[in-house]
Formats: sequence, C-alpha cells, structure tokens
Amino acid sequence: MSLVAFRFALSPAGRTFALTYLLVAGTANLVWEAAQLPLYTIWKTAPMGELAYAVIHCTIGDLMILAAALLLALLLAGDGAWPKRGFARVALVTTALGVAFTLFSEWLNVEILRNWAYAEAMPLVPPLKTGLSPFLQWVLVPPLVLCAMRPLRIRSVPG
Repeated sequence: MSLVAFRFALSPAGRTFALTYLLVAGTANLVWEAAQLPLYTIWKTAPMGELAYAVIHCTIGDLMILAAALLLALLLAGDGAWPKRGFARVALVTTALGVAFTLFSEWLNVEILRNWAYAEAMPLVPPLKTGLSPFLQWVLVPPLVLCAMRPLRIRSVPG
C-alpha cells in the first residue's frame, strides 16, 4: 500500500493528471454509453429525453468508478515514485477494479434488481451473462486513456 502515491493524486500535479484522466476517459465513456444504447431494451421503449438521461446518468456513474478505481489502485499498487515508476502496474489495477465493479454491477442490475435489460443484440460474456459491450468498455477505455497520458505523467512530476 502506498499513501505516498495516493498523496501525489491530491497534489497540484496529481490533481491535474487525475482531472485530465477523468475528462478524457469520461468523454470516451459518454460516447461509448451513447453508442451502446441499441444493445439495451431501453433503446426501443424509451423516449429521447429518457435516453439522454440514461446516457448522462451512466456517464456520471462511470466517472465515479474511474475516480474510485484510480485512487484505490494508487493505494494498492502505487509507490513513492509514481507516476514515473509503476505506471503500468497502477493502470492494470485501475482497469481490473473497473472491470470487476462492472461485472458485478451488470449482473446485479440485470439479473437480480432488473433495473435494465439487454436487447437480443447484446452479446453476453459467460458465466455471469454480462453484456460484452460494458465489459469491453472497461477493458479498453481506462488503459487506452492512461497509455495516451504517459507523456503527461512524465511532465507532471518534478525530478
């Protein structure tokens, strides 16, 4: 565990990095949420206003997951030299946490609470029957955004 890496996230340079990550990844998730709507039953049953609300609501949830996963990854996998050292390790843990939460959330909301449902077009990932699209969203977006930010991480840390 590293409180030093976590403290970096709260420093001015760390906040710049984290806010940039949230802005870029949040924008990517907004686009993804809108693009995957046809894979949910709401696409055919809800009026445009409800669809817009769903996209915004889900994107806000994505932002909360992105922030929590990054901060928890810094605590679990970061070290005092982060982000110059251990960047890939933190990115991997951030991604794994996002994927784990998504698998649980999709299973809970589709199978147990029935808050939303997949359209027939949604491919499923066994064994939890989680939708492939939300799974890929969390497998792809966080690491791609973090990799794109590698140059920023070097410039953001003194020394």
